[in-house]
Amino acid sequence: MNDFLHQSRQLLGAAYVLTEAADTEPFLTDWRRRFSGRALAVLKPGTTEEVAAIVKLCERYQVPIVPQGGNTGLVLGSVPDTSGNAIVLSLTRLNQIRAIDTINNTITVEAGCILQHVQDAATGAGRLFPLSLAAEGSCTLGGNLSTNAGGTGVLRYGNTRELCLGLEVVTPQGDIWSSLRGLRKDNTGYDLRDLYIGAEGTLGIITAAVLKLFPQPKARMTALAALRSADDALQLLTLAQAQCGAALTGFELMSDLCLQLVAKHFPQIRQPFAQRHPQTVLLELSDSESEEHANAMLENVITQALEQGIIEDAVVAVSIAQSQALWHLREHIPLAQAEEGKNIKHDISVPISRIGEFIRETDALLQQSFPQVRMVTFGHLGDGNLHYNVSPAENTPGDALIAQQAAINRVVYDSVDRFGGSISAEHGVGALKREEIRHFKSAVEIGLMQTIKRALDPLNLMNPGKIV
Repeated sequence: MNDFLHQSRQLLGAAYVLTEAADTEPFLTDWRRRFSGRALAVLKPGTTEEVAAIVKLCERYQVPIVPQGGNTGLVLGSVPDTSGNAIVLSLTRLNQIRAIDTINNTITVEAGCILQHVQDAATGAGRLFPLSLAAEGSCTLGGNLSTNAGGTGVLRYGNTRELCLGLEVVTPQGDIWSSLRGLRKDNTGYDLRDLYIGAEGTLGIITAAVLKLFPQPKARMTALAALRSADDALQLLTLAQAQCGAALTGFELMSDLCLQLVAKHFPQIRQPFAQRHPQTVLLELSDSESEEHANAMLENVITQALEQGIIEDAVVAVSIAQSQALWHLREHIPLAQAEEGKNIKHDISVPISRIGEFIRETDALLQQSFPQVRMVTFGHLGDGNLHYNVSPAENTPGDALIAQQAAINRVVYDSVDRFGGSISAEHGVGALKREEIRHFKSAVEIGLMQTIKRALDPLNLMNPGKIV
């Protein structure tokens, strides 16, 4: 492979071809630091044309490619295996915002742009880019598109797929396909854009995208409601949707243990309720009319929910600082879990109407077989996506729990299937769930996916070992 590396250095410059262990290590280990792979090199192209040139070189030398953005994924989708045959193609140098069109309400960005930078650029132009998730300070748009990321705004704005109008992609043959026109209507053939979104780099490499922008809301109002159960949370969702319609942009469920862990590991974050409640819901309204109108809508929802006995208590933020404090509770749950120790994560979705039933039945099944586990359940209730995480008993080493991961996954995933759900809602499949999805997808569906993969990537060089 010396010739391959030599030609890579000629194409990119020696500084952007990393082969020393100290330089490559951050690109080879997953975000949770549970797995480390090996790679021939880490290559860092700076333009779409350089990406295309490297892909053609990889095709010539039969070198597998693992595309990588911010490496914040949770399913081993952006790290190589242990063979050492592949390169990691880091797209972080493709980080330019190419254009903002405030009349067309679009922003054209390169794949290596950090999500938060895109949000800030939109804000600077008086617009909103609504994709928001915990890793927004380090994840990249290429990774968001490749996994069809969700986040906290899906209820109003949809997943990343719904926010994308066009792509620029380097094919496995090194050709560049561009559809960066920003059109909302284009019925001139197969929708290739949607084929690449969510494909996790297995069909080609996304290098740029044109994304939807929205007017900045005139007001945002946030409240935290305390409830007895997830079933009550569903009643509150129905009430809020009826009263607020599209203004309801956030509806996040958090179990009692979630807030306990945040209080334990981040005591500087104030707990809003004096007593504990089985469930809490974080609601957010984004209103295009006025702050007074948004406040009236939210107060009406809270008042009716209290009168009907749906909620037990509520706190309404009256300032930006108070709103941010409520969101900090939600955003610190994954961090608190990490501080607590090893845990088993499940990114699942079930029909919204069945979430309460799913939690009750699956909690009971897990307690029956694994009586010491604690459930850390939170997520985007408004779109049916739960982070249904399993932690060991307090002060118990996590290694024993991890040793039971396969059995715990079996209980959770089989329950998800019975409820008509999905074992991957917004994190993707990667290598972690590649074999697992075969239990739940038909032979026809798997066969169709494999046919697409073989047709577009016949040499299987694009992120091999992921999804199919």
